[in-house]
Amino acid sequence: MEHRSLGRTGIRVSALCLGTMTFGQQNTEAEGHAQMDYALSQGINFLDTAEIYSIPPKAETQGSTERIIGSWLKARKNRDKVVIASKIAGRGTSGYLRRAGGTTCLNRAQIFEAIDGSLSRLGTDYIDLYQLHSPDRPMVSFGSNPTVYTGPVPGETIPPEETLAALAELVKLGKIRSIGLSNETAWGTMSFLHHATASGLPRMATIQNAYNLVNRTFEIGLAEIAMREDVGLLPDSPLAQGFLTGKYLDGARPPNTRTTLFDRAQRYEKPGVDTAIHAYVALARELGIDLAQMALQFVTTRPFVASNIIGATTLEQLKTDISSVNLKWTDEIEARINTIHQLHQNPAP
Repeated sequence: MEHRSLGRTGIRVSALCLGTMTFGQQNTEAEGHAQMDYALSQGINFLDTAEIYSIPPKAETQGSTERIIGSWLKARKNRDKVVIASKIAGRGTSGYLRRAGGTTCLNRAQIFEAIDGSLSRLGTDYIDLYQLHSPDRPMVSFGSNPTVYTGPVPGETIPPEETLAALAELVKLGKIRSIGLSNETAWGTMSFLHHATASGLPRMATIQNAYNLVNRTFEIGLAEIAMREDVGLLPDSPLAQGFLTGKYLDGARPPNTRTTLFDRAQRYEKPGVDTAIHAYVALARELGIDLAQMALQFVTTRPFVASNIIGATTLEQLKTDISSVNLKWTDEIEARINTIHQLHQNPAP
């Protein structure tokens, strides 16, 4: 398993990261432990979680994923063997996340409350990478890919320098080692980098945004920032929430799958998505390779990717995903994928 740097932090992580958001709803504690055991045995040293997990977020299961990771760390006594990334919720209405209720935001008080909650659930003294799960400013749409920018949305916001100053305190206290962004835009990323440089505050080391074969919008502006500024991408949904396995083609909804259970995949139900995926299915069949492994290895081989976040609900799925690193990436595969992309660009931004 190849290992790479997290930005300029000096922290080395595996080219694949185990996403854990299913732990606590779709996966039991025992299943989560088994996934982490297997991932570690295959050279993966990087786990990603968040205070809102498991997904879909709700008060009854909030923090369950961090608790499952924490019980695994306690049982295995291997904290020094893994790099742990977690996230604080940005501006939102999930009042159950905070003792006082109300709107979540990225001010000092909430950052300090959130980090202590995550550390307690994880049973550790520090988090290696602490990410801002979403921006603390009103957005036209959630996520990293608003299709059209129509101007600022009225509403409160916490200035980046205030958020960075609070995170700097936590670095000094030893509670976090590095910081990152998630679901952020090019403007937002550069704003944080500017304030960090201007005020001598910690730099963002990573950005966790959606990136996959049917959503390559990261390449348009953020890829250059990632490479020139050493802000590595941690791709979210490299399999497009499972759509790039082909199991949801033509409206299929297999039982016990995420889209069937939770109906949260509207990004991948847009016009043109099925057509693009059919083209990738045909290519994988022609080349005699696994579609999911082709989709994952495409992401892993991008020069701006720090670590590719994979996720699974079964060990068999996880084994297939991890084995994607063994797929030899050729000029032919690259060219054929780019031809399909040219014809079906970003149907799921």
